[in-house]
Parts: sequence; structure tokens; C-alpha cells
Amino acid sequence: MISVLLVDDDAMARTGLRLIIAGDPELVVVGDAEDGEAGLRAIRELAPDVVLLDIRMPV
Repeated sequence: MISVLLVDDDAMARTGLRLIIAGDPELVVVGDAEDGEAGLRAIRELAPDVVLLDIRMPV
């Protein structure tokens, strides 16, 4: 299993990515965050294998 963290300020984007990832049995979304600070906290707490991050997002 590959753990994925979604970090994006757009809730629709996070939901869409979650639905796409749910279709792959080798991937699991372990959490999401809506800004950079929450994303960093989630990375430290969840230690995901992959972080999908919106690079044009507010800190």
C-alpha cells in the first residue's frame, strides 16, 4: 500500500483526487489539508509515502 496525503486549498480538487485514488487498490489516502501549514503538520503526523501538493496554494 502506498499512502498519499492531499494538500490543496480547493476542496473540489481534493475530493476529485480522493475519488481517482480510491480507484487504485495499491493507493490509500491517509489525509488531506487545505493549506501549507496544515499540510506540514499532516506530513509530520502521518508520514505519507507521497504528498500531492498544489504549488500555487496559500501558506
